[in-house]
Amino acid sequence: MIVSILNCDKKYGIGKRNGLLFSLPLDMNFFRETTLGHVVCMGENTLLSFPNQKPLKDRTNLVLSQDPTHNYEGVINVHTFEDFLKKIKEYEKNDTVFIIGGASIYRQTLPYVDKVYLTKVNADGGAEVFFINLDEHPDFKLIEESEPVMDGDLEIKFTVYQNMNKKEI
Repeated sequence: MIVSILNCDKKYGIGKRNGLLFSLPLDMNFFRETTLGHVVCMGENTLLSFPNQKPLKDRTNLVLSQDPTHNYEGVINVHTFEDFLKKIKEYEKNDTVFIIGGASIYRQTLPYVDKVYLTKVNADGGAEVFFINLDEHPDFKLIEESEPVMDGDLEIKFTVYQNMNKKEI
């Protein structure tokens, strides 16, 4: 199974200045517990946004860098989107594969995901980068939605969308 996992503000904003919009301890805990022990797939800028630019611990990290001279320690490096998809398909046979960003990776992989775990934040984060409004996307259906909860001083909802028209890699 392939799953995109992310959070967005009320305008579907997901980032600014190559970082997250909000510090959300509950959502971070959900992300960590959900992805631990699995494969996480990301673009190069997402890796570079991590503390010390190190891969996520206790997960297989697959990183797409368009620059063939960029190879990072502790990750599986690929340099074309085609190779990125091939690796995802290979890992999907035996594991859940999580797409964790950034915006371009989310957009390009959206047709191939089974589900999207989307945490919605009831606030405007002043985003520079946006996700797609899945409520208006013909291929996606909301299948789970939590009651609103407070994460720090922000109200959030955990949602799950199913891709009703998944394309095979």
